[in-house]
Amino acid sequence: MDIRSKWLILLIAASPLVELRGAIPIGIAKGFNVWQVFGLALLGNTLPILPLLFFLKWAQKKLEAVKGIGKILRWWFDRVERKSKVVEKYGFWGLVLFVSIPLPGTGVWSGSVAATLLEFKTAKAFFAIFIGMAIAACLVTLASLGVFSFIV
Repeated sequence: MDIRSKWLILLIAASPLVELRGAIPIGIAKGFNVWQVFGLALLGNTLPILPLLFFLKWAQKKLEAVKGIGKILRWWFDRVERKSKVVEKYGFWGLVLFVSIPLPGTGVWSGSVAATLLEFKTAKAFFAIFIGMAIAACLVTLASLGVFSFIV
Protein backbone atom coordinates (compact mmCIF):
# COMPACT_ATOMS: atom_id res chain seq x y z
CA MET A 1 0.00 0.00 0.00
CA ASP A 2 1.50 3.34 -1.02
CA ILE A 3 1.57 6.41 1.22
CA ARG A 4 -1.35 8.11 -0.59
CA SER A 5 -3.55 5.07 -0.03
CA LYS A 6 -2.61 5.02 3.64
CA TRP A 7 -3.53 8.69 4.01
CA LEU A 8 -6.80 8.06 2.19
CA ILE A 9 -7.83 5.30 4.60
CA LEU A 10 -6.72 7.38 7.59
CA LEU A 11 -8.64 10.47 6.45
CA ILE A 12 -11.80 8.58 5.55
CA ALA A 13 -11.76 6.95 8.99
CA ALA A 14 -11.31 10.34 10.68
CA SER A 15 -14.14 11.98 8.77
CA PRO A 16 -17.61 12.45 10.22
CA LEU A 17 -20.45 10.34 8.83
CA VAL A 18 -18.23 7.81 7.02
CA GLU A 19 -15.64 7.00 9.71
CA LEU A 20 -14.14 3.51 9.78
CA ARG A 21 -17.48 2.09 8.61
CA GLY A 22 -16.49 3.36 5.17
CA ALA A 23 -12.70 3.27 5.39
CA ILE A 24 -12.44 -0.46 6.07
CA PRO A 25 -14.69 -1.67 3.21
CA ILE A 26 -13.03 0.77 0.81
CA GLY A 27 -9.53 -0.40 1.78
CA ILE A 28 -10.46 -4.08 1.56
CA ALA A 29 -12.28 -3.55 -1.77
CA LYS A 30 -9.11 -1.91 -3.15
CA GLY A 31 -7.21 -5.08 -2.24
CA PHE A 32 -5.10 -3.60 0.54
CA ASN A 33 -3.75 -5.70 3.37
CA VAL A 34 -6.60 -6.27 5.85
CA TRP A 35 -4.43 -5.70 8.91
CA GLN A 36 -3.02 -2.46 7.53
CA VAL A 37 -6.50 -1.21 6.68
CA PHE A 38 -7.77 -2.23 10.13
CA GLY A 39 -4.88 -0.44 11.91
CA LEU A 40 -5.10 2.71 9.80
CA ALA A 41 -8.87 2.86 10.23
CA LEU A 42 -8.53 2.51 14.02
CA LEU A 43 -5.87 5.20 14.11
CA GLY A 44 -7.82 7.53 11.85
CA ASN A 45 -11.05 7.07 13.77
CA THR A 46 -9.22 7.66 17.08
CA LEU A 47 -7.78 11.03 15.97
CA PRO A 48 -10.95 13.12 16.39
CA ILE A 49 -12.02 11.70 19.77
CA LEU A 50 -10.01 13.88 22.18
CA PRO A 51 -10.41 17.13 20.21
CA LEU A 52 -14.16 16.49 20.08
CA LEU A 53 -14.38 15.72 23.79
CA PHE A 54 -12.33 18.79 24.75
CA PHE A 55 -13.71 21.36 22.30
CA LEU A 56 -17.19 20.24 21.20
CA LYS A 57 -19.14 22.25 23.75
CA TRP A 58 -17.02 25.35 23.09
CA ALA A 59 -17.32 24.93 19.31
CA GLN A 60 -21.06 24.44 19.58
CA LYS A 61 -21.48 27.71 21.48
CA LYS A 62 -19.28 29.60 19.01
CA LEU A 63 -20.75 28.08 15.83
CA GLU A 64 -24.44 28.07 16.76
CA ALA A 65 -24.58 31.77 15.91
CA VAL A 66 -23.19 31.16 12.40
CA LYS A 67 -26.03 30.96 9.91
CA GLY A 68 -26.37 27.48 8.44
CA ILE A 69 -23.69 25.85 10.58
CA GLY A 70 -25.64 26.53 13.77
CA LYS A 71 -28.74 24.91 12.32
CA ILE A 72 -26.79 21.81 11.27
CA LEU A 73 -25.11 21.52 14.69
CA ARG A 74 -28.42 21.90 16.52
CA TRP A 75 -30.00 19.21 14.30
CA TRP A 76 -27.05 16.86 14.89
CA PHE A 77 -27.03 17.39 18.67
CA ASP A 78 -30.82 16.93 18.88
CA ARG A 79 -30.62 13.76 16.80
CA VAL A 80 -27.83 12.29 18.94
CA GLU A 81 -29.68 13.24 22.11
CA ARG A 82 -32.78 11.33 20.93
CA LYS A 83 -30.68 8.28 19.97
CA SER A 84 -28.55 8.24 23.13
CA LYS A 85 -31.13 6.88 25.57
CA VAL A 86 -29.08 3.67 25.90
CA VAL A 87 -26.06 5.77 26.85
CA GLU A 88 -28.03 7.66 29.44
CA LYS A 89 -29.45 4.44 30.88
CA TYR A 90 -26.29 2.30 30.95
CA GLY A 91 -23.53 4.92 31.25
CA PHE A 92 -20.07 3.69 30.22
CA TRP A 93 -21.31 0.42 28.68
CA GLY A 94 -24.18 2.21 26.99
CA LEU A 95 -21.67 4.50 25.30
CA VAL A 96 -19.59 1.46 24.26
CA LEU A 97 -22.72 -0.13 22.75
CA PHE A 98 -23.81 3.11 21.06
CA VAL A 99 -20.46 3.54 19.29
CA SER A 100 -19.99 -0.16 18.48
CA ILE A 101 -23.17 -0.53 16.44
CA PRO A 102 -21.91 -0.12 12.86
CA LEU A 103 -24.83 1.95 11.62
CA PRO A 104 -24.93 5.55 10.37
CA GLY A 105 -25.01 8.09 13.18
CA THR A 106 -23.58 5.88 15.92
CA GLY A 107 -19.82 6.20 15.55
CA VAL A 108 -17.05 8.13 17.23
CA TRP A 109 -18.37 11.56 16.26
CA SER A 110 -21.89 10.93 17.55
CA GLY A 111 -20.54 9.07 20.58
CA SER A 112 -18.46 12.14 21.42
CA VAL A 113 -21.57 14.31 21.16
CA ALA A 114 -23.50 11.91 23.42
CA ALA A 115 -20.67 11.87 25.96
CA THR A 116 -20.51 15.68 25.88
CA LEU A 117 -24.27 16.08 26.26
CA LEU A 118 -24.33 13.62 29.17
CA GLU A 119 -21.26 15.26 30.72
CA PHE A 120 -19.04 12.16 30.87
CA LYS A 121 -15.58 12.68 32.30
CA THR A 122 -13.09 12.89 29.42
CA ALA A 123 -11.06 9.77 30.27
CA LYS A 124 -14.18 7.65 30.81
CA ALA A 125 -15.70 8.89 27.55
CA PHE A 126 -12.46 8.30 25.61
CA PHE A 127 -12.13 4.69 26.77
CA ALA A 128 -15.81 3.89 26.17
CA ILE A 129 -15.67 5.41 22.70
CA PHE A 130 -12.39 3.64 21.91
CA ILE A 131 -13.73 0.23 23.01
CA GLY A 132 -16.91 0.75 20.99
CA MET A 133 -14.87 1.85 17.98
CA ALA A 134 -12.66 -1.26 18.21
CA ILE A 135 -15.74 -3.51 18.34
CA ALA A 136 -17.23 -1.69 15.34
CA ALA A 137 -13.93 -2.07 13.47
CA CYS A 138 -13.97 -5.83 14.08
CA LEU A 139 -17.59 -6.14 12.96
CA VAL A 140 -17.07 -4.02 9.82
CA THR A 141 -13.89 -5.91 8.93
CA LEU A 142 -15.59 -9.29 9.33
CA ALA A 143 -18.58 -8.11 7.29
CA SER A 144 -16.26 -6.73 4.59
CA LEU A 145 -14.54 -10.09 4.38
CA GLY A 146 -17.90 -11.84 3.94
CA VAL A 147 -17.89 -13.64 7.28
CA PHE A 148 -21.56 -12.76 7.83
CA SER A 149 -22.64 -13.72 4.29
CA PHE A 150 -24.35 -16.85 5.57
CA ILE A 151 -27.00 -14.66 7.26
CA VAL A 152 -28.29 -13.14 4.03
